[in-house]
Formats: sequence, C-alpha cells, structure tokens
Amino acid sequence: MVLPSSIAEMAQAAGHLPHMASDDPIAALKAANYKGKGLMDPIKAVEDKWELVPAFLQVKGLVKQHIDSYNYFVDHDLKNIIKANEKITSDIDPKFYLKYTDITVGEPRRYDGDAVQRPITPHECRLRDITYSAHIFVNIEYTRGGKIIRRKNVAIGRIPVMLRSNKCVLANKSEKELAKMSECPLDPGGYFVVKGTEKVILVQEQLSKNRIIVEADTKKGTVSASVTSSTHERKSKSYVLTKHGKIYLKHNSLHEDIPIAIAFKAMGIQADREILQLVAGHDDVHKELFAINLEEAARLGIYTRKQALDYVGSRAKASRKPLSMRRPLSEEALDVLATVIMAHVPVERLNFRPKAIYIASMVRRVLMAMHDEKKVDDRDYVGNKRLELAGQLLALLFEDLFKKFNSDLKINIDKVLKKPNRTVEFDAFNQFSFNGDYITSGFVRAISTGNWSLKRFKMERAGVTHVLSRLSFIAALGMMTRISSQFEKTRKVSGPRALQPSQWGMLCPSDTPEGEACGLVKNLALTTHITTDVEEAPIARISFILGVEDIHLLTGAELYRPDSYVVFLNGNVLGVTRFPQRFVLHFRRLRRAGRISEFVSIYTNHHHQTVYIASDGGRICRPLIIVDPVTGQPRVTESHMHQLKSGARRFDDFLHNGLIEYVDVNEENDAHIALYEREIKPSITTHLEIEPFTILGAVAGLIPYPHHNQSPRNT
Repeated sequence: MVLPSSIAEMAQAAGHLPHMASDDPIAALKAANYKGKGLMDPIKAVEDKWELVPAFLQVKGLVKQHIDSYNYFVDHDLKNIIKANEKITSDIDPKFYLKYTDITVGEPRRYDGDAVQRPITPHECRLRDITYSAHIFVNIEYTRGGKIIRRKNVAIGRIPVMLRSNKCVLANKSEKELAKMSECPLDPGGYFVVKGTEKVILVQEQLSKNRIIVEADTKKGTVSASVTSSTHERKSKSYVLTKHGKIYLKHNSLHEDIPIAIAFKAMGIQADREILQLVAGHDDVHKELFAINLEEAARLGIYTRKQALDYVGSRAKASRKPLSMRRPLSEEALDVLATVIMAHVPVERLNFRPKAIYIASMVRRVLMAMHDEKKVDDRDYVGNKRLELAGQLLALLFEDLFKKFNSDLKINIDKVLKKPNRTVEFDAFNQFSFNGDYITSGFVRAISTGNWSLKRFKMERAGVTHVLSRLSFIAALGMMTRISSQFEKTRKVSGPRALQPSQWGMLCPSDTPEGEACGLVKNLALTTHITTDVEEAPIARISFILGVEDIHLLTGAELYRPDSYVVFLNGNVLGVTRFPQRFVLHFRRLRRAGRISEFVSIYTNHHHQTVYIASDGGRICRPLIIVDPVTGQPRVTESHMHQLKSGARRFDDFLHNGLIEYVDVNEENDAHIALYEREIKPSITTHLEIEPFTILGAVAGLIPYPHHNQSPRNT
C-alpha cells in the first residue's frame, strides 16, 4: 500500500510526517503516530492527573464557598461594619456618648423559658420548626452621670447560623458524633434552617463594584462611563457622560450635571493646561475632542477653585438642616466631592489629587470611546461580573438593620434625656432591651421570604433565597452551585442569555433551565472557586517595592507617556510603571512563591495601557497547571501524582510549591492554555488544563459521554 503523493506531501508540509530517507510511507505514518501519542514526543502526558480534581473538591468542595463567605462575614465583616458605625451621640446632652468596641457571635443555643440554655442541633430545629440561630454580642462603652461604664457581651439580636460553618455545632465533627446528632455525614451544609425549613441563599451575579464600565448608546450618540462605589460607609453610583459633545459629571446628590472642567477646578486643578494633560496626555485627537469642555468653563465665567466650588455647592441637594446650621456653599461642595461622588477613592486631608486623576482616567476612557466605538466595555463579559455569596448579602442586610437599630436607639435615648426631672440616673443599657428583636426579625424575615429590601442601599431583590431541593443528593448539590442573575426573566434580551466565551471553565455551558430563565440561571463549573476579600495594603506595598511610582507624585505629562502603564488596585489608581511586563512577571513569581495570597490576580490591558491588580471578593477563578517557561514542561509530574495518591501531598501543597495556580477570567486573557500535553507549544504556552471535563458543572458532569450528544440535549 502506497500513500497518494499529495497526502504525504500535505502531511509533510503540515509538519506531521518526519522527512524520512526510506520510501516506506507506512513506517513514516507509524512514526508520526508515535509522535502524536507522546512516545517520541518530549512532553509526556501525566498519568492520572485528573486525580487533582477530587483533591481540589476535598479542599474546596462545591459548597465550601458558601461556608467560607459566611465565616468571613462572621469573623471580619461584622467587625468592619461596627467600626464604620461605632459611635452614638445625643443632640440633647453633648456629654453623652455610646461606643461599640467589639462584636462576637455566640454559639447556637436553645432559648426557651427555662434559664438553662443548652446547645441545640439543626435537626432539633427542623423538627420543632424553629430558627437555628446564635446571639450577636457587642461590648459597649458609654457615659452614665460623669462616669464611663463598660459592659461586655450585650445581646443585640440573633443571627441565623449556616450549617457546617465555624459557628455551627456540626463543624469539625466525626461521623460518629454527627450520627449522634442525627445528621447525615454526607450532607454538604451551606444552608440555613429558618422556622424549620431549609433555605439556601443563591449566589447572586452582579456588575463589579468600584470598576469603570464604559457604554455607548448608538441611537442617542452618547457615551457614558459609570462606577458603582461601595465602601462600608456608603454605596452610590457616579457617571461621566457626554451630552451634545460636551462631558459632564453626574451623581444623584447633584440637581444637574456639572461640566467636567468645573469639577476639575473644584478639586483644585485650576490650570486649563494641567486639566488637558491629565485627561488627554500627548494625544492630539483627544485634546481636540476635549477642548470644548475648557471653553464651557470659561463661558460660564469660572476660573478659580472658589468659583467652581460655589457652582457645585449651589447644585448640591441641600441637607435637611435648619438654616442656622447650614454651611457655606463651598463647604457643601467640598463635602460632596470628598465623600459622596466616587466614594471609593479616598480623600485624605482634602488631597483631591488621586480622585482627580481617577476621574481624568474615566474622562479619557470616554474620549477613547467617542473616537473609536469599539473601545466600550461588555457588561456580559464574566470578568466584569462579581458573584455575591451568602456572606456579602448578609453583610449588606446586617449593615442596614444595624444602622436602623442605632438610629432607633438614639431616638429612644433622646426621648429619655429630654425629660427634665428624672428620678433615676439615666442608664443607656436599659434601652437595649426595648428593640432587641429588630435585628433578629429582620434576618428571619429576609431569609424566609427571600426579599432583600434595603432602603438605605436602594436595593430591592426578590427570590434571593430558595427552599433547598431535596429530591436527591445531586439536586441539593446543584442548588448550592446555582447562580441567579439580576435580569427580569420576562424580557427577551439575548445578550445576558448568550453563552459567553469567557465562561469557559468557570460556568457550566450546559446546566441552565430551558424556557424563560434560559441563560439567566447558570451553574458553577466543577473546579471553580469564588474569592473572598484580601487585604489591600500589603499588595500596595509590594507593588511599590517592585517599582511602581506613587500616583501622588506624578503630573499628567508623565501619566500618559507612550511607555508608561497606569497600575490600578481594585479599581483605584495606585501609580505608574515603565516596565509592565517585568512588573507583572515579578508579581506572579511572588504569588507562586506564596508571598502574596493565591487569589490575587494581575493582568495587563494594552488597549488602555494599564495593569490591573484585583484582590476583591466575588471573582470566579479556577486552578491550572503552570507550564515552565524555560523547559516548556508542565510543572506537575508523575512523581507528584504518586505522592498525591499515597497521601503524602495535598492539593494545597501543589499551590504552595508553585505547581498550580488560581487564574481568574481577566488573567486567563493573558494566558495561553493548552488542553492536553501534546498541544503545548514551548515558550508560548503558559498553563495546562487539569482536565477538560471540568468545564462542566457538578450536575452536567454526570451525563455519560456528553461529548457524543448534541449540546441542547445535554442542556
């Protein structure tokens, strides 16, 4: 048998057949086959590397993210919320104050009429139709008469406890101990028992906070850049948008939109040339587009900072204080600019420079989109999304309830202090018993009805919680990994429903309901992990050590040099680097060496000439095997897998030794990932998939031979 010359030539041209001296095409084919199988190939497939998947699930599990986020909420978020609202003062008695010094969550106990409180198990709560919850205790310090009184462990309400979290009685128990409590050892936990029913808080998908999203409306011909700022003090949305070719700053606290040049002048950047440099840099096209805004400020006759502040102050919505207590317009304007507009960019000691540079970068993005329509952001891209877990949602709920609790407490204290002839010395501690049930009932109502209605954050959501589906073990697991979007099910929009390429490996491509919720309800893929917050300060320090120049020291001319990249940390401008490739490389090395948390992601955006570092919670990431850039070999070898099987290594050891790393959607764009070892291209490929079947979720992954079905059938 002789190969047709054309096929042999084609194969040779494609580089599949080695150039052989012998005329035996069969031998040549065999050699090519061997090469394909990895016998002659330098990169050998690692046997059983799929074993990493069960190892990952042991460490992270499908429900672990719910439990992690709840633990983070109980241990860290509560303390942060208390810190942001720690003091209550009185308008009647200026000497009086009440301060929260600490907050803890007790353990679940049974609260009957009897004085002896004994621990309670979730099973008992299911049988008796009660809520499995624990007390929230605060330490307070307040004045009584002329003395300062300190009290510990004052109960302010009760919080439902998530099963298997670190406050739950089932945490770290053996199978025998669980059997004693009539709990199934296989039950994943991650849900609440409220009034006897098992309730799951579904993962909520949202646009990311503190990030600039640029959108264009082609019908109206407008471009807008918006940022939803979220800090512990306040949540608000600010816009930089175009109207009739001019650029304005828009926010709810302003009656009308403010011309952008006036906003810059109000922040202390008075020179037109400096404004132009901060926004346009050295780009003549952008300078031309922006010039009209400087003329607008001159047309309105505003040249100095004082004039600009008065202009902004007269358009700020007045506070509800009586006329005698109102401040001058310029002070109102300073307050609005510093604390309300773009609230997530901190203004320290009235230094508006970072905020001005941040707004300038938004204006620059708007100018880029005006010049080139392709430079807009995609709202449906998974990298622009954040997933809110039970912990974040409960934190929002608690913040709302706690602020209301405090305002009620203040009103009650003022009522008592108003009475002129009191017989007993006033003790603020007695007021706590009056509204002790407000926080408790707030939590129970929200979780049992699923309606998160928080007036303070203008948040109205229905269907956040669902009854845990117990049709089968898999049904319960599938429910825990479900994600619901913030879109109305009835609208016939195709964008959010479409299967995004960026969902690869992060969200399951098949597991979505048919019918009206199609594509809006998604499921996590098998090896996804959802991040929790990582502290920013150490990351900023490391960045400065790696050669980032501090933003406070730069002028507009240096910001937009052709060779300099702006570095953002969680949406805030950190500084500028001249060597982005080197900076990113060193940063990743530190992360792989375990000096930085493994969930911090870093990636370059060459269109915007920026480097983004993200350490915030709610990003989806997944583990990938690192391919050595020098040798072109995957770092996980057979010997590692033998150690994993024998129990000498755990999944975490692979992370700490720099064999595997977590990559989120944005960093995936910087990577070149091979599906199989044979597809690795030396010095190009950066990562290798652990196993291609992990693109499916926990439920779709059970279908036998899913790659032989047409895709709608899997769905």
